[in-house]
Amino acid sequence: MKIVAARTTVVGTPWRDLTFLELSTDGGLTGVGEVRMVNKTETLVACIGELAPRYVVGSDPFDVERLAWNVQRAEYGRPGEVTQSALSAFDVACWDLMGQALGVPIWKLLGGRFRSRVPAYANGWYQAERDPAAIAALARHVVARGYRALKLDPFGAASAELPAADRRRAEAIVAAVREAVGRDVQILIEMRGRFMPATAVRVAASLEPYEPEWLEEPVAPENAAALGRVRAGTRLPIATGERAHTIAECRELVETGFVDVLQVDLTHFGGFLPMKHLARWADTYSLLLAPHNVCGPVGTMANVHLAAATPNYKLLEHFNDFADPWVQELVDEPPTVASEDGCFAIPERPGLGVKLNHAACAAHPRTGGRIQLFEAGWERRGSPATDQNQTQRPRSTQREIT
Repeated sequence: MKIVAARTTVVGTPWRDLTFLELSTDGGLTGVGEVRMVNKTETLVACIGELAPRYVVGSDPFDVERLAWNVQRAEYGRPGEVTQSALSAFDVACWDLMGQALGVPIWKLLGGRFRSRVPAYANGWYQAERDPAAIAALARHVVARGYRALKLDPFGAASAELPAADRRRAEAIVAAVREAVGRDVQILIEMRGRFMPATAVRVAASLEPYEPEWLEEPVAPENAAALGRVRAGTRLPIATGERAHTIAECRELVETGFVDVLQVDLTHFGGFLPMKHLARWADTYSLLLAPHNVCGPVGTMANVHLAAATPNYKLLEHFNDFADPWVQELVDEPPTVASEDGCFAIPERPGLGVKLNHAACAAHPRTGGRIQLFEAGWERRGSPATDQNQTQRPRSTQREIT
């Protein structure tokens, strides 16, 4: 079996572009992968277009170790966000082809069934003013939908420090959400690397009574020493890693003991192959994985397969019930969170188990939408208050590579 063509399709939403890659074989199979690139979709598509003829078209999709070596070593330049995201799209699509060729779901190839249900947490639900009552009302809706965990960023457009009034408002929001959802629902606090260590520690102390499940990226991700100062200043669990792109970049996070939960993103980390390597290594340090996931249904399904076969997998992030829920229509059988237990079921179809709906994709052309975290109102994710700052540039949604 050989790959004979690659095709990219970009779907636009008000705040994110979703890039899909399809690899076709000489036997008539098509495998699919997805990346939500962080504000650099054009760059990602160009990278895929450059690397696919070089290392993918003409190759056997089973040779994923060689594919990873080619992209990370044969290219000579150090792998980073863009190349690792392109590699992820290639890798996931190749595993999809492997599973289809063998007639089994991907999780069977990754180690088999470890669990039958994958716990999820909701994100993208708090699209309101920074008013405690308004956000608490939305949190009740999340729990009524079946979720047992939810994440929020109550800090507005803060950067570096948090003035006393803003700190009190953030605390009031978290307190209102805790009261609304009860003590048994997990609340995850997103800090997005905003703060200096002293500010992060002060915020952590103010939020401790509300028992957050974790503090996410309390300081800039490139500074392990700063993270160590936060670790020393709080008893709360710390999660980070979404902006790490290689296993080597995770070394300090794992070996220093500063982190409790690793959040590397499967679609920015090279795909299934390095995620399984990382999971095993992290497990030797008693760390859990809760991968970052801002993807539509294809990337989310890839994470469900990984979770099914990974013992130290904690939770899977999910946006698509609250931010742009129509993205579920982009595939034939999207992964869904069950209202009974807040979990994804384990897929049973061969390969990834989803096929791209090209008509649905074509109905949503590229927008150039992006998140601007340090501007007021970003949390509305494409409401009129934020749309004016986006660059609306219609472009072709598909590109064929042979």
